[in-house]
Amino acid sequence: MKIETKFLGEVDIVEEDIYTFENGLPGFEDLTKFVLIPLDADLPLVILQSTEQAQVGFVMAFPFAFKADYAFDLSEEDTKALHIETEDEVLPYAIVTMNDTFYKSTINLLAPIILNITKKCGKQIVLGDNKKYSLHYQIKESVK
Repeated sequence: MKIETKFLGEVDIVEEDIYTFENGLPGFEDLTKFVLIPLDADLPLVILQSTEQAQVGFVMAFPFAFKADYAFDLSEEDTKALHIETEDEVLPYAIVTMNDTFYKSTINLLAPIILNITKKCGKQIVLGDNKKYSLHYQIKESVK
C-alpha cells in the first residue's frame, strides 16, 4: 500500500509492517498506526511515520549507536502493555530533534520508543526520575 510521508513523499509499505501504539504517542494520542521507514542502510536512523496523518513523522536513532552504555529496565506494566515475552522482541529507538546540522541535533534518551518487533506494537516510555539520561542528549557528544 502507498502512504504519504512527512519527509519522503509517497512510499510503499507492507501492511504487516505497521506498528500499533495503543495509546498513541504523547501529543498524538489519536494516532495509533505507525511504520518504520529506514533512511539509509549505513545509518542508525529511521523515520517513525504515522500511516494515518502524513504530517506526523519522527526521525529516530538507534540509541546505542550514539551512547554505547545506554541501558534501562522496562517496568512490568510496560512489559505487559507491549506483550513482551523475550528480550529478542524489544527494539528501542530515541526521537531525534533535528538542528541546522546533524552534529548539533539531540536525541531524547529519557523517553525512548520501545517496539515489540514480533507483536508489531509500540509505546513511548519515560524512564522516570532517571537523572542518568537527558531529554536533549547532544549527538556531538558521541562524535569525539
